[in-house]
Amino acid sequence: MLRHPRDLQSLAYLAAQPALAAWQWQHGFSFWLFATMLLLAIGISVIHHNHAHLPLWRTRALNRATDLWITLVQGHPTWVFVPAHNGNHHRHQQGARDVARTSRFGGDRNTLAGCLLHPLQAIGVLYPLLFAWWRARPARMRRWMALQHVAWLASWAALLLIDARKALLLVIVPQLVGLHWLLAANYLQHAHTDPASRWNRARNFTGPINLAWFNIGYHTAHHEAPRAHWSTLPRLHAALAPHIDARLIERSLVRYVLRVFVLGAVLRAFASRPLAPPPGVDTRASGQ
Repeated sequence: MLRHPRDLQSLAYLAAQPALAAWQWQHGFSFWLFATMLLLAIGISVIHHNHAHLPLWRTRALNRATDLWITLVQGHPTWVFVPAHNGNHHRHQQGARDVARTSRFGGDRNTLAGCLLHPLQAIGVLYPLLFAWWRARPARMRRWMALQHVAWLASWAALLLIDARKALLLVIVPQLVGLHWLLAANYLQHAHTDPASRWNRARNFTGPINLAWFNIGYHTAHHEAPRAHWSTLPRLHAALAPHIDARLIERSLVRYVLRVFVLGAVLRAFASRPLAPPPGVDTRASGQ
């Protein structure tokens, strides 16, 4: 009933994260286990994303159960992906109607501060969209979405009552790291790209992050085929790569961050430059 055998990796992450938290809760904090949890938290945010595009299972009951499990492990209701990501980002493709487009906050930039702040700024514009979408749903769907909120908040409340310090450190902090990455990834993949171009509206990372984080780096291929299973994205990227501006294909995420966000902050030669003006900017008067 699993849609693709490679999603055994997804299930392993969803099982390992609470298991590592439970072990440390019982036996004491371990730096290496905690670091592993942070890496898993980012992976779980990608699983959350992938499941919203192409559910893990072929049956509705198992997908609903997985929705609830991801809600508990991720620390955020699964339903929000439908209006905020599928219905907004993929529909409007970083253009002027994409409410969380990277160029909306502080102009078209690509800096470390912009990347760190983007998740907080995006929340401010996404939640009104979510509330409007909620109000427009039928009562039965709203009950299902409310159940996800109840499950998530009840899990936090119960763990905080048992031991607030352990709950914050071993559960809530990793979840917040994963959620921050979920929105910061949008900045990494789209800041200073060209939203008007079919091939150049996303940045791609082809290196080792894809092994741990479900091929999240092949972002142009994902936008071209959002319901394609994540395991097929390297092959799709290989077919699309000749059409993509070479500046939008990076081998290493770490090297990109060091070059653009660290060196680029002090040396102009390493700073990122936009491929196109941000949505809504008329460049005709300046001759660009």
